[in-house]
Amino acid sequence: MIATVAAAIAAEAPPAADLWGQLFVFVLASLIGLGVIRRVSRLLHTPLMSITNAISAIAVVGSIIVTGADYPREIRLIGAIALFASMTNIVSGFLITDRMLKMFKTDTKPGRGSQP
Repeated sequence: MIATVAAAIAAEAPPAADLWGQLFVFVLASLIGLGVIRRVSRLLHTPLMSITNAISAIAVVGSIIVTGADYPREIRLIGAIALFASMTNIVSGFLITDRMLKMFKTDTKPGRGSQP
């Protein structure tokens, strides 16, 4: 199965120069993204998580299109894996965002340190 996917990718692979260029852009974007995220204030991580969830939603739409379209079986399998990974990212992102927002809530129940 993996050999079939690798053969399909290799058959349609771009020339080596394009592959190295794309790899360079990927590594550069990863390093810039890591640098930007490390410099974000802790208070801004919740909005950043919301933006990440929106980007993952775009990936879900794309993977649904790929999974449901008339592509070879291997490509649809990769689309299904992308769909699962994106949905996992969205659900865990919402859970973590909810947990972070709960840290900022104050206890306003009467009788717990507040005077009526």
